[in-house]
Amino acid sequence: MALPVGVKSLFLRPNKSRNRVIMADIFEKLVKNYGPLGQHRERAHGYFAFPKLEGEIGSRMKFRGKEMIVWSLNNYLGLANHPEVRKTDGEASVKYGLATPMGARMMSGNSNYHEELEAKLAAFEQKEDAILMNFGYQGIMSAIDAICGRHDVIVYDAESHACIIDGLRLHTGHRYVYKHNDIADFEKQMERATALIEKQPAGGILVITEGVFGMAGDQGKLKEIAALKSKYNFRLLVDDAHGFGTLGKTGAGAGEEQGCQDAIDLYFSTFAKSMASIGAFMAGDKAIIDFIRYNIRSQIFAKSVPMPLVLGNLKRLELLQTQPELKEKLWSNALKLQSGLKERGFDIGNTDTPVTPVYMKGGVEEATAMVMDLRENYKIFCSIVVYPVIPKGHIIYRLIPTAAHTDADINETLIAFTETKAKLDAGAYKVEAIPDMAG
Repeated sequence: MALPVGVKSLFLRPNKSRNRVIMADIFEKLVKNYGPLGQHRERAHGYFAFPKLEGEIGSRMKFRGKEMIVWSLNNYLGLANHPEVRKTDGEASVKYGLATPMGARMMSGNSNYHEELEAKLAAFEQKEDAILMNFGYQGIMSAIDAICGRHDVIVYDAESHACIIDGLRLHTGHRYVYKHNDIADFEKQMERATALIEKQPAGGILVITEGVFGMAGDQGKLKEIAALKSKYNFRLLVDDAHGFGTLGKTGAGAGEEQGCQDAIDLYFSTFAKSMASIGAFMAGDKAIIDFIRYNIRSQIFAKSVPMPLVLGNLKRLELLQTQPELKEKLWSNALKLQSGLKERGFDIGNTDTPVTPVYMKGGVEEATAMVMDLRENYKIFCSIVVYPVIPKGHIIYRLIPTAAHTDADINETLIAFTETKAKLDAGAYKVEAIPDMAG
């Protein structure tokens, strides 16, 4: 692949042995190997990958001109199109535009509304203070980097989200992984971490887990981990992206649900799920949040969250707190869907949250054909996970019920899954190749 003339100089390096310049093209390896997912891009793009859902956000949207029952959106409480939310978003956009405030929070991008949202989130999570973040993924990565130095040890759950794993890659110290939700193995790794810290007392231990694991839908064992604080010396960071707004008496999350919110030293969540918005926050003791506020590079060197998002998130938080019927409707739908699947013999694992995985057996080609059947003939749109994300021969459908779904949505979906599963078991989806659905 030829490079533009102006770019070639970036890849020139001297060859001392021959005293001449040769070309070293860093892009060459990229176009030779697009990765395990990218290798299917030409056939998958626009259908299996990067699909375009159109219309108003809700339980039914359009995909390639056809109305679908959508189970792939984390719009848990149905706030995306709540009239009060839309009104606030619209009025704030007209009043402030997307530029206000300009600059990073530390320099010129702070406002009373930013601080008000932080204070209300902290109070909601029963913490002293909170910090807003532009995005959840970059926020937790950068927070881990700010908190942990080379003498510190991180102990984390094996099924932690990719944002946590990428944060760990920034960590220059030791890290130990424990088997998913396995408290015996957690203690084993804590003993290893403690022994290491005793040899280098300049460091400490940070434990990271999730309130809700977004693929399997099971809650992290926060209560059991918290109980071990009296035995081991560590701090606990919980990523509760899927628990915020969906769990606990008030919707404060997995810590409230399990009765151990006080033991969570740093509580993190994104606005991209229950709040149906953009941004994130981390809450904890004021002294620690202040440290993060003045040391988290992804926020110090990034433009402040735009005012319409701040005001919109204030409204969303208000509705989350004052309209408990939204969470009640979410759970009613989730339990109807999950009980209906179990009654029909489907394996939904150990989920104890609205996240609803459906486990099946089959190859990539079978999964592909089944997805097409569900979309084209049953008008069901949901996320699917296959190899290389999970082992060969396995298929996982992940359904996300929301407060916006109806009984009709649930019933039609149960029928569709029952009929397509029968086809899968009968071998009807065994095909020679994945059809080209791009374009």
